[in-house]
Amino acid sequence: MTHQYKVSGMTCTGCQAKVQGLLAQVADVKNVSIDLAKGEATVEMGKHIATDDLKAALRDYPKYQLTEANHQPKAVAPVPVEEETISWIETYKPILLIFGFITGITVLIEYMHDEFFWMRWMNHFMAGFFLVFSFFKLLNLKGFAESYRMYDIVAKKWNGWGYVYAFTELALGVAFLTAFNPVLTNIVTFMVMAVSIIGILQTVFNQRKIKCACLGAVFNLPMSTVTIIEDALMIGMSGVMLLTML
Repeated sequence: MTHQYKVSGMTCTGCQAKVQGLLAQVADVKNVSIDLAKGEATVEMGKHIATDDLKAALRDYPKYQLTEANHQPKAVAPVPVEEETISWIETYKPILLIFGFITGITVLIEYMHDEFFWMRWMNHFMAGFFLVFSFFKLLNLKGFAESYRMYDIVAKKWNGWGYVYAFTELALGVAFLTAFNPVLTNIVTFMVMAVSIIGILQTVFNQRKIKCACLGAVFNLPMSTVTIIEDALMIGMSGVMLLTML
């Protein structure tokens, strides 16, 4: 069952993420899709939800006003047709290119040393990963924080964690690049990424169709097993590096 609503007051991607996150938390809501340009929200429900219940979800943000687009449920597919026609490669092209660039550059660094040293390569890879991913988050810090709050277990309880997390990634990138206290750097990485992956696993396993905030609010990447692999890779690398140091 899918209904469409008008939502006024949304002026940016941060507003879009905020409204989407608040509506997604309403009981029996399966998926929320926001069209920022049209000021519309499409809500997929497990069973009928009263409009007043959806309005109540936005009551702490009075600038967002939700009204019914029409009085009859709109028979539309849960996922827009244009998304269905996009291939997996096209959907994840940004993150694939980023991983490709980081991998290529770090392998080239090892080539310049005349031998491939795995520990050094992992250190450089993680430096590149955190620096690049924090860069995209900082392009629209508020938009990232709002999107991250939709699924991260810490950000759901503390709004400021999304802001702190972006700078934590930046600090980790610099730490790996400069070889600052490798043991402490890898411990922090392991703990931060381990906590982060919990919300991702819950979202994917519950089949909630929401936006992944790994590249901030710049790209519209869906949450999927790709996101799990991304975080698991950082956890695995930091774990291996810690085992070799301790």
